[in-house]
Amino acid sequence: MKKLLLTAGISALLATSAVAQTIGVSVARFDDNGLTIMRNGMTDHVDTLDGVDLQVEDAQDDVARQLDQINNFVASGVDAIIVNAVDTNATDAMSVAAASAGIPLVYVNRQPINMDTLPDGQAFVASNEVESGTLAAFQMCQDLRAQGKSGGAQAYMLMGQLSNQAAVQRSKDFHDVIGMDMCNFITLIDEQTANWSRDEAQDMMTNWISSGEPFDAVFANNDEMAIGAIQAMKASGLSMEEIVVGGVDATADALVAMQAGELDVTVFQDLAGQGAGSIDTALKLAAGEEVDKTVFIPFKLVTPENVADFLN
Repeated sequence: MKKLLLTAGISALLATSAVAQTIGVSVARFDDNGLTIMRNGMTDHVDTLDGVDLQVEDAQDDVARQLDQINNFVASGVDAIIVNAVDTNATDAMSVAAASAGIPLVYVNRQPINMDTLPDGQAFVASNEVESGTLAAFQMCQDLRAQGKSGGAQAYMLMGQLSNQAAVQRSKDFHDVIGMDMCNFITLIDEQTANWSRDEAQDMMTNWISSGEPFDAVFANNDEMAIGAIQAMKASGLSMEEIVVGGVDATADALVAMQAGELDVTVFQDLAGQGAGSIDTALKLAAGEEVDKTVFIPFKLVTPENVADFLN
């Protein structure tokens, strides 16, 4: 009887081990508010699953460090890998490393440069960046028109890291919108990168203000930079009622700024949904299931009129 129980116990243990899965996750940087929301979306989702463990690493905005992390995941035999790329132009080597080991790989939030040639067993989970910048810029155009500035308005643009596909696409979106007949009354004075940073954006905006050039709008590739610009404008005594400011992400701080009448436009990027979606996609690939190469989580426009819908 004891032997039978022991055998049954070993069988149960082996079955449990066979089911248990480990997903290695490399995030571009931990000290980013938006990526923290995404990372929390992953961990919260995994807490609802049985037999799934996460090994999450901070790449600290270092491409070489991130590639080392992926190689370490491969060497440790994880069941799947999720990557939030530091540099979206440097993903070829990551795809090769995972594909060579037969380990599924999911890119999340930032589109890899090799999107069109992703190997089997690899996918991309994010939101369509064509929507993000377009939604924000078009709403800003409408707001400027509502202020009676369709005869001519001037704007600045704060860009994210130019090695990042989202920054490039959101900036292109803005250019495309102000090239439309309805919005071509907007003139872009200058565009500079502030690397997604609130502090860098505040410094950049302070410099622009000190030039004395009048402006009517500030389009930022993300909310952190929009908030930095707002801080600079407030410190300079500018009226936030007269300047249209837009960002992307609908972070908690951005929603507070919108309620305060400082931020006019943002776009909800379901970062937690992206995180959870990347986990589900990785598990499906690890199980040998077919998934779409691209899994899009929709963006949603946020304005003072509907901001309450996005508050916790």
